[in-house]
Amino acid sequence: MQNRGTIIIRGIVQGVGFRPFVYALAEKYTISGWVKNLGSRVEIAASGARFSEFCQAVAGGTPLSVIDSVEVLPLDEEVETGFVIRSSGTGALDGLIPPDVAVCDECIRDIFTPGGRYEGYWATSCVNCGPRYSIIRSLPYDRERTAMEEFPMCDACEAEYTDPGCRRHHAQTIACGRCGPGLALLGPDGADLGGDDPVGAAAAMLDAGAVLAIRGVGGFHLACTEEAAGTLKARLGRPEQPLAVMMTEDVVDRYVDPTAWDREALTSRVRPIVVMKKRDAAANPGLSSLHTLGVMLPYTGLHHLLFARLGHDLLVMTSANVPGTPMITATADALARLGGTADGFLVHDREIVNRCDDSVVRDGHIIRLSRGIAPKRLRIDLGERCILGVGPELNATTTIYRHGFTVTSPHIGNVRNPQTLAYLQETVEKIGGLLGAEFEVIAHDLHPRFLSTRYARTLAEETGAELVAVQHHRAHIAATTREECVGIAIDGVGYGNDGTIWGGEIFAGAVPDLERVAHLETVGMPGGDLATRFPERMLYGILPGERTFDLLAARGWGETELGVLARQVERGFNVAQTSSTGRVLDAASALLGICRERTYDGEPAMKLEAVAAQGTPETWNLSFGRDGSCEILETSALLTRAFDAYEAGTKVADIAASVQYNLARGLADLAVRTAHDRGIRSVALSGGAAYNRQIRETIRSTVEGAGLDLMVSREYPLGDGCISLGQCVWAGTLRAER
Repeated sequence: MQNRGTIIIRGIVQGVGFRPFVYALAEKYTISGWVKNLGSRVEIAASGARFSEFCQAVAGGTPLSVIDSVEVLPLDEEVETGFVIRSSGTGALDGLIPPDVAVCDECIRDIFTPGGRYEGYWATSCVNCGPRYSIIRSLPYDRERTAMEEFPMCDACEAEYTDPGCRRHHAQTIACGRCGPGLALLGPDGADLGGDDPVGAAAAMLDAGAVLAIRGVGGFHLACTEEAAGTLKARLGRPEQPLAVMMTEDVVDRYVDPTAWDREALTSRVRPIVVMKKRDAAANPGLSSLHTLGVMLPYTGLHHLLFARLGHDLLVMTSANVPGTPMITATADALARLGGTADGFLVHDREIVNRCDDSVVRDGHIIRLSRGIAPKRLRIDLGERCILGVGPELNATTTIYRHGFTVTSPHIGNVRNPQTLAYLQETVEKIGGLLGAEFEVIAHDLHPRFLSTRYARTLAEETGAELVAVQHHRAHIAATTREECVGIAIDGVGYGNDGTIWGGEIFAGAVPDLERVAHLETVGMPGGDLATRFPERMLYGILPGERTFDLLAARGWGETELGVLARQVERGFNVAQTSSTGRVLDAASALLGICRERTYDGEPAMKLEAVAAQGTPETWNLSFGRDGSCEILETSALLTRAFDAYEAGTKVADIAASVQYNLARGLADLAVRTAHDRGIRSVALSGGAAYNRQIRETIRSTVEGAGLDLMVSREYPLGDGCISLGQCVWAGTLRAER
């Protein structure tokens, strides 16, 4: 029986308490030797009669680790009696530091234990919880290579750090009120408002109706009570946008109706924002005019301390940055940029090295891939070459493939301005540095004018990497599966191979050979992006003519304005052509008077869904046609049917539900016919419109009712946050087939 050996464990084994875990097991099984971090692997020299049991236990890993492989080799050295943790060394960088995770229950108990060493300390953590990605500068993961380097341990923390029996043994974030990062409550002018009790003073300000900027793990939030939400919205100039809220677990059921999956997500280590159905769709209109509410539980010691002092049971907790732009991380920047918005600033002095927004999930699907989930690592064979996917324009992430794994970044935002472009570049450099990546292939969106496309070209010139353009909706399907399938990609916009704007697409085949076989009817989009802001323009683009003209006139459109719109559509001047699902939903929302002007991303379609949730759908006859080699669903006929019902006085909620149901049924019918014609057994669904529960579940029931399998990703966003992964998958598979 083997009683000694060198154990090599590869995977995410840094920043997860792996060395103290191994140490504790060595003590348990009377093993002599040592353990050492080496890049993305841990090396263990072990000797003892219970060596086999020790190996088996070590292979189980810690709660935060991800084990790729365990290899046992001969031990070529003699080890002294006892077990030690050796200093880290350099090595392969195939693994990655894990995401930030919520403070654990044991640390929360420490924070609220009277007379304890961590009583009232906001940054309490241990090997099983707390910040990781947001504080790391370089690998291997040791305190001196993190933001905690600025806070030398006091004697008491040093004693716990070196105590094998303590759960803070080798916890790189260990700190207490004597030696760790501190808190302050500042006024807009930077003056101290909190004195010795910044948390208590902050809670009092919030209870009194103030708006506070709070510096969290990955950036700043704006916080206020529900009563002050109107004030916050007015200051932000976003009167209609839903606001995420934070509350303690005991009050969740007062506001929303969580499913079993929702509860599991709420209380997980991720602590994401979970979008759930309200108990009463009309309740809390100041927080959300939709039928849903985004809720998260406290996930840091600071949050728990704040709620313990607060007189209210919930707080608005929304990102302090402009939507689509990077999180604000530095206190000086927050004071400069939020002075007219926040009445106070609750801040800490630990550097945020890598910004990270809150993750958002709904119905088991990721909407925003960020804190607690990303950086996200996937084992996949895309060949030997290092690949970078720079992502799309909106809701971007970036993905790097190296040595059999992809790593997808946290949410970056909308790459439409220099600030977010700079954040994209910064993210590529930081994660690329952690992985030791040298890019040989760079995949980008097909659209030639995207800033991300321009960045890809510049980087390719600098590195000599090969460029691969990937069509947006094919990237959606590639992120879902590489297997043969019929792919349904439904979203707002994406540049098509024919120069039009796609967004309601049916493909058939396997990556990298997905043939466009069907789509929604291509319709006019008057004024291009202007039609996304004013969806009544989109309605006229789909249904031009006297009927729509009269409706808009009755709603206050001027004769001159209507004349310009009519001539624009008639002549095709500045009228983009689109097959977008999102634009059809926008037009329906406008037709029904639900949303006439978009004030935040996705507003018309989201409000349509909220109204539809109160209605009962009717099955309508669907009209199909041909566009060259592609079959099409005629959305103009669909909206004409909705118009008829609207003029007949049918309940608006029922019409909204019918539009969504029949649009989804038509898309599913196209996919099912294609699958049966080609002998394909699987259908893949992706795209932001698939977050709409009625649309997604109607497609599911139609597809599965036809005896086919439906694949919908739960590991990556259905929206554009999956595109960078799909770009890498497409480019890697394309290279392999050459």
